[in-house]
Amino acid sequence: MILYYFIASILIIAGALLSRNKTLTALLAGGFIAGQAVFTAYMLDNRNLTELGYFTFDSTAIILMILLSVLSIATFYHGLVYLKDEQTENFNIYHAGFIALIASITGVYLANNIMVTWIFLEATTLSVAALIYHHRTIRTLEATWKYVFICSTGIALAYVGILLLGISIKGVPGADLSYQSLTHTVVHTDPVYLKLAFIFLLIGFSAKMEVFPLYTIGIDANYVAPAPVSAFISTALVNAGFCAIFRVFKIFTNSAVASWTNGVLIITGLISLLIVAGYMQRVKNFKRLFAYSTVENMGLVLLAIGMGGIGYYAAFLHIVLHSLTKSSLFYQMGQAHKILQTYKIFKTGSYLKLYPVGALVLLLGLIVITAIPPSGMFVSEVLIFKSMFAGNNWWIFIVTALLLCFVIYGMSTKVLLMIFTPLEKEIQHPVKVNPFQSMSQYILLGVVIWFCFSQPAFLVELLTDAAKIVK
Repeated sequence: MILYYFIASILIIAGALLSRNKTLTALLAGGFIAGQAVFTAYMLDNRNLTELGYFTFDSTAIILMILLSVLSIATFYHGLVYLKDEQTENFNIYHAGFIALIASITGVYLANNIMVTWIFLEATTLSVAALIYHHRTIRTLEATWKYVFICSTGIALAYVGILLLGISIKGVPGADLSYQSLTHTVVHTDPVYLKLAFIFLLIGFSAKMEVFPLYTIGIDANYVAPAPVSAFISTALVNAGFCAIFRVFKIFTNSAVASWTNGVLIITGLISLLIVAGYMQRVKNFKRLFAYSTVENMGLVLLAIGMGGIGYYAAFLHIVLHSLTKSSLFYQMGQAHKILQTYKIFKTGSYLKLYPVGALVLLLGLIVITAIPPSGMFVSEVLIFKSMFAGNNWWIFIVTALLLCFVIYGMSTKVLLMIFTPLEKEIQHPVKVNPFQSMSQYILLGVVIWFCFSQPAFLVELLTDAAKIVK
């Protein structure tokens, strides 16, 4: 099935690029999105099945694939709205890049071998570059080259980490670079090699997860990309980075450096939060504001993993809820830009008056993303704090709570300014947006709120299994 999936992806990408008709391209892309959902359903019916030797349908992959299918459908719809007046060539390139990105992310989620993960992560770099450069301006060209260069540098560093892992298991009978094999073989290897390998892998994959130290490239990419693409980069692609880092982390949980890797993740998470707490106060663009929010939330995820115990479950739950929330905010910003004609924070205002339906989405999204009840993210953050209490890490809790206060203040003041503050200069002939375009945001945010009160049993089972660390 996975072979058919990748073959179909390549053929549809080629068809989109060769098409001379926007309707045909849209049908091809829509067919691919539908096929993605069918493939995800197939995975649910064949849990833990391995295909082609390198791809396994485990619980981690299934959770992320369900999210990917949901986000693909929503992003495809908002992309069609965003590209309504685009030329055929740009329309085709956009959808070809979008399909390639989805297929590449799928490869990352399903890979059971660290080299296969590495290959597909590099493929995501090339795929998303076409989407970042969509507007064909000097600014998008600069951001695209920066993204390709820094991500490629990160991938190169990750490759050094893989080489160090390979050296550390050299001579072990039957050892290979599959995650299962590495988990058993690193127990008997030199801790120095393991520490160096983990550092290189974490730095390399941080560009995709958007955490310290290579988080900056994700901020720039979100800033210049079309709003639907920004939504996808900050969720599905970031989840690919999380998947890579979590699978690498699991390799080391039985090794001599297990507690050390926990400490590294905690420090990385705290630094990510510290950076966001500072930048959130002075950021001047809404897309950058929400991009920094992604760095904050991924920092919390790293803290959860570093804490261990219930933190593993909290990390996966937070990933799910963040994906639904952050995509909603970026979709809404695409509509806000049509009306306000800018992303600049201090040139916006009166959004409640100009587009009440969209203003309510932003207000609801603000409550949800800052984990204020009835946000489901309140539950995941409480579980993260609980994991800190379980390990008597009170100083980490205090620092995290203080940094989150700064983040919440910075985000709230800016979003509320946009919604309620009167515009200094009235917009001449404001664009009208169909309220139906905000329906997807209400649905996604509604699911996150629902999760505050109840979580489906099948999802709880998947999250529990994905968070399981074999000792």
